[in-house]
Amino acid sequence: MALYNNNITTRITMIYRILPLILFCVLSVKPLYVLENAKNEVTGTDPKLIAANTKAALIAESKSFYNLIDTNGFTLPTLESFIAGFEGYETLKQQGKVTNEILTIIDFSLSSTQERMWIIDMKTQKVILKSLVAHGKNSGLEYATNFSNTNESFKSSLGFYLSGEAYQGKHGLSLRLDGMEYGINDKARNRAVVIHGADYVSKSFIKNNGRLGRSQGCPAVPYEIHQELIQIIKDRSCIFIYHPSRAYVAKSKLVS
Repeated sequence: MALYNNNITTRITMIYRILPLILFCVLSVKPLYVLENAKNEVTGTDPKLIAANTKAALIAESKSFYNLIDTNGFTLPTLESFIAGFEGYETLKQQGKVTNEILTIIDFSLSSTQERMWIIDMKTQKVILKSLVAHGKNSGLEYATNFSNTNESFKSSLGFYLSGEAYQGKHGLSLRLDGMEYGINDKARNRAVVIHGADYVSKSFIKNNGRLGRSQGCPAVPYEIHQELIQIIKDRSCIFIYHPSRAYVAKSKLVS
């Protein structure tokens, strides 16, 4: 009996000696997800961190570019519209889709009475042209507020386009457009959304009507410059139709 009690006492003593060591080991080992997160922080492989750093670098680059643009006597587009346009332009260029290094920005947040179309040479960092431009008749009166990718909607579509080929149509020299954003403007060619000249895109029309004339969805421009404009931007340049629409930003894969 005494021997049995001694064995129990010995075992209890051993447990008390070993228990602190076990607890120390358990508490010292971090869960796998903690180690993985720490590894990501050290190596910079956390996807959210990478995305945030990439976005910050892009904004910094676009601001630097914007500040160095030769305005050529014109005012610049807003910084917000340029940052978005720069992001999409760079993405399309890296994908090999842009071969004519021109960025056209159309800002449909502005009144149609304003020159809201900028053509920027991205190689020389210079504004080449600034112009009036019409929106679709069902997108709004003076301001464009409604947009569509649907055939026969007679509305403008937002987002990024590549210029296609020039051709002679019912409006004279015109330029086909290919929408680069699925569900946003990818039906542009089927809808016959093109750049063309129009007599309702003029200062005289604004003077007589208080606003610019409207198209069936095309970004129509003044007759007096449409040929020069088309020759500059044809053949795979980038065109960005901007509006601070949350619905567009949420759906677009080219702006973040």
